[in-house]
Amino acid sequence: MENKEQITYIGNGLLINAPAKINLSLLIAGKRPDGFHEIETIMAKINWYDEILIERGPEPGINLICKGQYWAPQGEENLVYKAAQIFMDNCQLKEPLNITLTKNIPAGTGLGSASSDAAATLIGLNKYLKTEIDNSLNSMASDLGSDVAFFLDGPLAYCTGKGEKIYKIEKIFDFTTLLILPDISVSTKKVYENYRHDMALYEKLKLQINENITKNRIDLVTKVCANMLELSCFSLNKQLADLKKEIEKLNIGNCCLSGSGSTLYCLFERGDESEVIKYQNMIKEKIGCNCLVASNNRW
Repeated sequence: MENKEQITYIGNGLLINAPAKINLSLLIAGKRPDGFHEIETIMAKINWYDEILIERGPEPGINLICKGQYWAPQGEENLVYKAAQIFMDNCQLKEPLNITLTKNIPAGTGLGSASSDAAATLIGLNKYLKTEIDNSLNSMASDLGSDVAFFLDGPLAYCTGKGEKIYKIEKIFDFTTLLILPDISVSTKKVYENYRHDMALYEKLKLQINENITKNRIDLVTKVCANMLELSCFSLNKQLADLKKEIEKLNIGNCCLSGSGSTLYCLFERGDESEVIKYQNMIKEKIGCNCLVASNNRW
């Protein structure tokens, strides 16, 4: 995949690339008093992007156009629209806006594309309208969803709370990833509702992962391949569990679940993409599942 710039001017419009993410680790610390789950996760942006084009509209209000390979909700149900609305309300603006979302990343796959789209909209409007309210974007992001704040910065961070407490990891962690993309959409809500907490497992994984974070060894974190939502996701989606077993039989390394699913991924060091492409072709040939090769995003 090609690395792209975050923001590009196109005529009188502004194009913002919205990268996907993968969870390099995902622990559940337990359930919170508010009913949400307390999470501890390391998230990394990858160079696969949705696109947000912001232009001046013909009349007051927000006009959202959705296009691209994958479906996205239209109008006020879309996080892009909600992000634009909360931004305009916060700035007390009524500029006429045309916003075009090109959906290249499928929803319900654990790649955070809707959250990234929302963050890109906030960043883009702040730039396009010259409002210079960078310090206010985080509070808007938290109102929009748990993962949105992560996409305002990056490219690598340790996130806690519901995912909205962001601790940027300064170390550059270069990797190539093979994304395995089954034609399955997973409901994050159902996965969390189905989750049964294992405190002993949490304590064991937390010890391992925190020790590696302290040493600044994110590469060792990824080798743990820890995702405490995996059991819940797989119990709801047996075909995903079966797919992981089939991939692991090919002996290409750890196969991990991103977020609540459905994307599985295998991680490799940067520098030998020809080997990764060989594995990509092997999975397509032997299992028949769509795969994509990506790498860590630079911003």
